Amino acid sequence: MRRLILFMHTTLDGFVAGPNGEMDWIKVGDEIFDYAAQRTQEADTALYGRVTYEMMQAYWPGAGQRPNASKHDIEHSSWYNAVTKVVISASMQGQLIPKTRIIGGDVAAEVAKLKQEPGKDILMLGSPGALQPLIANGLIDEYWLFVNPVLLGRGIPLFTETGRKADLALIRAQAFSSGVVCLHYTLK
Repeated sequence: MRRLILFMHTTLDGFVAGPNGEMDWIKVGDEIFDYAAQRTQEADTALYGRVTYEMMQAYWPGAGQRPNASKHDIEHSSWYNAVTKVVISASMQGQLIPKTRIIGGDVAAEVAKLKQEPGKDILMLGSPGALQPLIANGLIDEYWLFVNPVLLGRGIPLFTETGRKADLALIRAQAFSSGVVCLHYTLK
């Protein structure tokens, strides 16, 4: 069975974006990019909600070809273009996009089926709204939470009431010079 791995930036007080979707507080850089790339290369599928997919699709397909593209832009653009993208969206149903699959309806059942298909791991990058039914149904196998040293006080929360308890085991905590700490958990 394929594993579903969540990669998410969060604040210390548990928000993934500000009240209006602001993400200008996220600290990234080569140190974090290199660390995350080790895991990214073990996946052949990316899972997104519609909003995150549209944001990614607007940048990553050509990011590696831009003048002065960074090492991360080149590597992640290559990965993004190679993997299958699965988008959770009701409004995109019926669209035909190369290397992209649109799912809707019973999202938990669709993702459970996706995990049964042959292939490497599935990475979910961002997409806090689409994430909630997956947490509620116990479909996330690993959490890679990049905790940023900031308190927003309000915004879009990482976790909402899922109605499900999940016991996790800490695999690794990795601190970065920016003050970000990646907490890597797996389901017990």
